[in-house]
Amino acid sequence: MEIITTVNSAINGFVWGPIMLALLVGTGIFLTCRTGWVQVRKFGYIMKNTVGSLFRKSDKDHGSNLSPFQAVTTALAGTVGTGNIAGVTGAIFVGGPGAVFWMWVSAFFGMCTKYAEIALALEYRTTDKSGAHKGGPMFYIERGLGKAWKPLAMLFAILGGLASFGIGNIAQSSEIAGAMNGLFGLNAMTTGIILAVIVAIVVIGGVKRIGQVTSYMVPFMAIFYILAGIVVIIMRIGDIPGVLVNIVTSAFSFEAVGGGVFGYAIMVAMKQGFARGVFSNEAGLGSAPIAHAASSTDEPVEQAMWGVFEVFIDTIIICTITSLTVLLSGLELGEAALDTYASKGAAAVQAFNTILPGQLGGLIIQISLLFFALSTILSWSYYGERCWGYLTGENKGVQIVYKAIFVLMCIVGATGSGQLMWDIADTLNGMMAIPNLIGLLALSGVVARLTKDYFSKNK
Repeated sequence: MEIITTVNSAINGFVWGPIMLALLVGTGIFLTCRTGWVQVRKFGYIMKNTVGSLFRKSDKDHGSNLSPFQAVTTALAGTVGTGNIAGVTGAIFVGGPGAVFWMWVSAFFGMCTKYAEIALALEYRTTDKSGAHKGGPMFYIERGLGKAWKPLAMLFAILGGLASFGIGNIAQSSEIAGAMNGLFGLNAMTTGIILAVIVAIVVIGGVKRIGQVTSYMVPFMAIFYILAGIVVIIMRIGDIPGVLVNIVTSAFSFEAVGGGVFGYAIMVAMKQGFARGVFSNEAGLGSAPIAHAASSTDEPVEQAMWGVFEVFIDTIIICTITSLTVLLSGLELGEAALDTYASKGAAAVQAFNTILPGQLGGLIIQISLLFFALSTILSWSYYGERCWGYLTGENKGVQIVYKAIFVLMCIVGATGSGQLMWDIADTLNGMMAIPNLIGLLALSGVVARLTKDYFSKNK
């Protein structure tokens, strides 16, 4: 077991290390340039045709596929998770206020990365006999680059299929068990069984049912957390200017957080900010395009615009709310200070409780973690299904076995610590980015062409 832990730690240090983070952000910069800074030039147009379209009535029949909104809520369900609260809190404690600035930078370029992923997912997706769309990185790598690249596509599918059990299930089930114990005093086994039943009911219904559930769950949980954050910000509104200045100046500060080597702080802040930004919005990891490929939208760029919105709401809004709450609370930062808490989530609870009356902060965090984790499980069940489906030629028997194992993993995650599995899944999740980024860079010309053609027709 120690050998597995050591090997995984070494691999994890690379996939979430400086080289890979630079490649992830660098890919976003490259795609931003190739598309003519589409997330800047067309930001107003994108918002109008994504969130703005929600207020327009549509009677379109989406058949076996998801509506554009259901596709984005399914993707957001997998993207908005415990990392938006616990992960961001940990990044600030370790990297200081400057980590928030670099998180914003990664999100800015990540908007274009996810835009490109989704555009390619729709451009190279396939449609089965029932009319259901299927796509994702494994499809655009193989179909966009040719059969010779199929081993790379299979590598992505294997990593994604395995990660669905860990980061998409066990880690989330463990968080749900903790939240249910704090809210209702339920033991882990009871929570695991209830969770398994709920997940089974939704997952058996396929992507349509997952989309329907997430279309209600995601807006609720996002609005709930955002409103709570707004209340916190209003209660400390006078401190906001100072906090914002601190975020920017700390991003370029040579003074280490909580003590440390002179000049080391900038690198730590960048690493923590980039890692948390990428991990929270998953731009470049290749998971979200699998959900977006199931959209009934015919035009790749129209669905790709939802990717810009997705990163914006996940990182610029939700992660920023967590960041401001931690910084407004006045808690002492540094790795030593973080070690005094039972977990990163506990540190987030303390930040909210410092500002809000009574134990209201803890209640908000537990409810948010409950819904964030559950929605992630539902989305990742579909990601895993599509990955294993690709590897086995859409074998129905394999898909049934996969769903059964996935449901049972809810009990495993709720009743066990799952720390090693969480760490391994974290590594697999990061490794997914390698084949995906290769595909994105190789097909960047296609993304540029699709963008140019679409906006030429829709001036």
